[in-house]
Amino acid sequence: MSQYADLKVQIAKLQAQADEARRVEVGNVIAEIQRQIAEYGLTPQDLGFAAAARRGRPPKKAPLPPKYRDPKSGNTWSGRGKPPKWIAGKSRDRFLIGQS
Repeated sequence: MSQYADLKVQIAKLQAQADEARRVEVGNVIAEIQRQIAEYGLTPQDLGFAAAARRGRPPKKAPLPPKYRDPKSGNTWSGRGKPPKWIAGKSRDRFLIGQS
């Protein structure tokens, strides 16, 4: 066998030994960490882990405060989205809340 082939065999054996040693050590480390977490009553937040990402729809945002009011009906509009019929095409300045 060539020297290169011998070295490759040695590398494979050493890699297998390293993988086994890591597997054993990781198991011991995990057991020790779990023991300490239980002993001290630690939470993921105590350890600096972010909260798990939520699935599904995001929570609803609070509605915006009204910016415009119809003096006739008292209906309001925040100024976002499609304008209601009572303000569409008209000067919005006269409908501003606080300037009636």
